[in-house]
Amino acid sequence: MRLVDSHAHLQADAFSADADLVLGASRLAGVERLVAPGWDLPSSRDSLTLAERWPRVDASAGIHPHAASTVDEHMWAQIVELARDERVVAVGETGLDYDRGFSPREAQLINLRRHLALASELGKPAILHCRSRPGERDAQDDLIAVLVAAGLDGPEVRSRRGGRPPALLHSFSGPVDYGERALELGLAVSFSGLVFRRGEESSATVARLVPAERLLVETDSPYLSPPGAPKRRNEPRWVEVTARWLAEQRAEKPEVLGEKLVDAYDATFGT
Repeated sequence: MRLVDSHAHLQADAFSADADLVLGASRLAGVERLVAPGWDLPSSRDSLTLAERWPRVDASAGIHPHAASTVDEHMWAQIVELARDERVVAVGETGLDYDRGFSPREAQLINLRRHLALASELGKPAILHCRSRPGERDAQDDLIAVLVAAGLDGPEVRSRRGGRPPALLHSFSGPVDYGERALELGLAVSFSGLVFRRGEESSATVARLVPAERLLVETDSPYLSPPGAPKRRNEPRWVEVTARWLAEQRAEKPEVLGEKLVDAYDATFGT
């Protein structure tokens, strides 16, 4: 089965001793391409370093909502410079996290808006993180409101990107109508090992709704281990577990879905 991993933090400390071996194991498992998203300035720089070292790794630069309140103008200018590099395929990871709330909501919203503006300017997709507290949906509702205000529902956005998705919802989590609205806005949607957790049952419904050209899969390594993977450290090679779950939900043969996942990766990131 051909595989991709649209979100794997290979520059995290968890892989500092053996990133080469982890990447090699993923290749043996069928993972052809992966994105190593930045979550702050150092990790964004490291993402580009990984992409320079390994042709199968794509870079992304951005500030996670957890770090939104730590960013000053000088730091943001450096993120912008990194994002302009032609080897960087996406802007982010950014978004909203009202679950842990490590940064005030207003700082997260400002951070999100500036990422969306940069992504639109560069014609690169924004990678979006979105989490609410269990049983709530305020982060999802605020994210959709910001996307609409940024004009992502306008035809000119899709025209500038050649019809490719203006943003990617990474590690989908939320109610079905939220997923439907994101799809109406033209977003791509990626699923992770989170789909196997209690409370995430709506993901199965949304997985069946996503058009094949905007459907992606990920590990969010070293986090969100799917069943069968080590709890202590998820790796890109375990993306196959979630990919086979997607095939089951969509009533497709894994080999057929794998081809579509690779095509959707290329279409989303322009690789």
